[in-house]
Amino acid sequence: MTSARPGSRKLAALLEAPARLSTFSRLLIDPNRGADDPTLVMRFSDGAIVPGNGRIDAEEIERRRRFFWAPYRDSIEDEVEAMLASGVAPAVLSIHSFTPVWRGVPRSWKAAVLWDADPRLAEPLISALRAESDIEAHEVGDNEPYDGALAGDTINVVATSRGLTNALIEIRQDLIATQAQAEAWAERIARLVEPILAPEPVRAPRHFGTRA
Repeated sequence: MTSARPGSRKLAALLEAPARLSTFSRLLIDPNRGADDPTLVMRFSDGAIVPGNGRIDAEEIERRRRFFWAPYRDSIEDEVEAMLASGVAPAVLSIHSFTPVWRGVPRSWKAAVLWDADPRLAEPLISALRAESDIEAHEVGDNEPYDGALAGDTINVVATSRGLTNALIEIRQDLIATQAQAEAWAERIARLVEPILAPEPVRAPRHFGTRA
């Protein structure tokens, strides 16, 4: 995630929360996708064949799943289970970035919040982002440019299945191209998220079902 990584570290520090960061490109294997998702290893991206993936076979996909995808997913689930066992119900934030242009079309969103059926964090966070002085309402995506209801993805398996408050936050890559920019966005997100998550009922496990 380029400069999204120091931003994620900064956000975790500000929220005094643990963070699990991938250390490999999602073109190797997408750590957010379900184990059986056909896009787990992308053969094409933005109209181009991904070098090294065009003729990949099932054996190589399984090797990547075992050595890259599984340790990342397992570490997140282990952390969540440890927190639940201690009596603390965590909220789960997934931080991503998206390209400024896709298939030749510029993307006007500065940030987006992706979510499934649990509105406790997503809806107030969308409203808070749209109220920022330097962000227009149309520049915050609500399940755009992607939909947050995805069977088998990290949020679905780790948070939705346990009734944990969650949201997936996307930030446009040109806005976090430097460490300073990424950390500024981390400070913004922490400032907006903290008061939303402060009331205990917001973080209490509650099942809303899923659209996936």
